[in-house]
Amino acid sequence: MHVTVLLREAIEALAIKPGGVYVDATFGRGGHSLLILSQLNEQGRLIALDRDPAAIEVGKQIVDPRFCIRYSGFSAMQSVLQGLGITKVDGVLLDLGVSSPQLEQASRGFSFRVVGALDMRMDTSSGQTAADWLAIVSEEELTWVIKTYGEERFAKPIARAIVAARAKQPIVTTAQLAEIVASVVHAKQSGKHPATRTFQAIRIHVNRELDELALVLPQAVDMLNLGGRLVVISFHSLEDRMVKRFMRAAATPDEIPRGVPLREKELRQFSKQTLRIIGKAIRPNELEVTDNIRARSAVMRIAERIF
Repeated sequence: MHVTVLLREAIEALAIKPGGVYVDATFGRGGHSLLILSQLNEQGRLIALDRDPAAIEVGKQIVDPRFCIRYSGFSAMQSVLQGLGITKVDGVLLDLGVSSPQLEQASRGFSFRVVGALDMRMDTSSGQTAADWLAIVSEEELTWVIKTYGEERFAKPIARAIVAARAKQPIVTTAQLAEIVASVVHAKQSGKHPATRTFQAIRIHVNRELDELALVLPQAVDMLNLGGRLVVISFHSLEDRMVKRFMRAAATPDEIPRGVPLREKELRQFSKQTLRIIGKAIRPNELEVTDNIRARSAVMRIAERIF
């Protein structure tokens, strides 16, 4: 069962205008979308995106003239919206990472907790599976991916063990990969399985998750109306760091030379400050984490377009 993380907090952060236009760029199973729709009037509009065919099928079940869903990664958000005749919106929501159904479905290969094919693709219709990639990747690149995206200190011995294991037989299941990692990483950290960071790293690489995020953030700001909100929920420190730095840069004026007389309007044009950060990062409360352990790593950041 999928439980939407920071559901009400995210919708409150969007500061919904009943007649506004909003984008749920990561539809998932529709938790955020349904709550957004409940706050829109007849003139309001919601466009949802997802690159998971299973999510698209769920979205098609929402019959509402104010709603439409498109099969697309969020890095193509601007072109998708322009194709719908939309050039400006009042809010963009990004709920990053994987959904509970993706983790729980064995055939998707996202989790070491269920035995299944080592796929890990969010878009199951295209691209290279994790098993395909592991069959050909060099030990050096694999080490880099596990160390960089998984922040795993045992990246080198893990990569060495994977390369050695594949020489004996193809690594095609989640159980095989988890077992190989566990044979190298013996210490459990905060109750986490030894393979947690490695699975995470490979998933991020296969789906180009950080590349997608880097592409969508400037698009989202460009499409926001003045006063429009960008709300991002991250589940990984690398994602959150990227979001935090992006928002901070967009909210920080350029240095203005001393002694230059400028009126307020000219000052804002000179500063190129496009965003205002709203409050501090928001994390789930203890009750939500108790009810949904996946929420424990969630961080939500909010920014508003001001120029």
